[in-house]
Amino acid sequence: MRLLLAEDDHVLVATLKKDLQAAGYAVDVADNGVDAEYLGNEMIYDVAVLDLGLPQRNGIDVLKNWRGSGNHFPVIVLTARNAWHERVDGFKAGADDYLGKPFHVEELKARITALLHRSIQQPGGQLNSGGLVLDELQQSVTTDDGQSHKLTGIEFRLLRYFLLNAGQVLSKSRLTEHIYDIDAEKDSNVIEVYASYWVKIGLKHAVVKAMFLRIWPDAVLAITTQYRLVTQLSALFFCVVVISQY
Repeated sequence: MRLLLAEDDHVLVATLKKDLQAAGYAVDVADNGVDAEYLGNEMIYDVAVLDLGLPQRNGIDVLKNWRGSGNHFPVIVLTARNAWHERVDGFKAGADDYLGKPFHVEELKARITALLHRSIQQPGGQLNSGGLVLDELQQSVTTDDGQSHKLTGIEFRLLRYFLLNAGQVLSKSRLTEHIYDIDAEKDSNVIEVYASYWVKIGLKHAVVKAMFLRIWPDAVLAITTQYRLVTQLSALFFCVVVISQY
């Protein structure tokens, strides 16, 4: 999942970015309100953590402008202000959650997870769909045969994004946008490699939808109906797997 961190305290940013990346988020940073608003309007973020006291444009105005332009991604507001009316102003502007400084990073991560789960009507607990259960703390997946598999960073990001978008068909370009941050080196065939690996560890036992894309230039060739994934990947085509809700 791709996260926008809009915060001008560079010491806090260094800590939060490291911890959020370790939790499986691709993190982009904006240290002023103008850049934060611009990046947020790129529509590539799954959640934003927004400080109200940003220079150049304050967080309330950034949030109002996001919402005014139809940008409805989840936003957690950070602020050192503790007056109740300021918290109310944040919610009126369109905040989904509020966290006062100082705070513990574990609480922030828990709030982010809760927001993402609520967005797909799976509040609390573990993500599960199609016979798969994802442990977001341990970054592992349990398949329907009861076996647990530890995931690498990219594997975890991909599978969490699939589970949070169950039933949808996702293009390679959309997946790339949501698992990499701005500065990351984007491996051209990483999605194909991991889709193949998941078939080997047991994803073939889950009901899936698949979309076949030509490696160039991301054009859809065909969309299948639901079936059990047993296909082999070829040099010309790759399979992007989307876990079904059923």
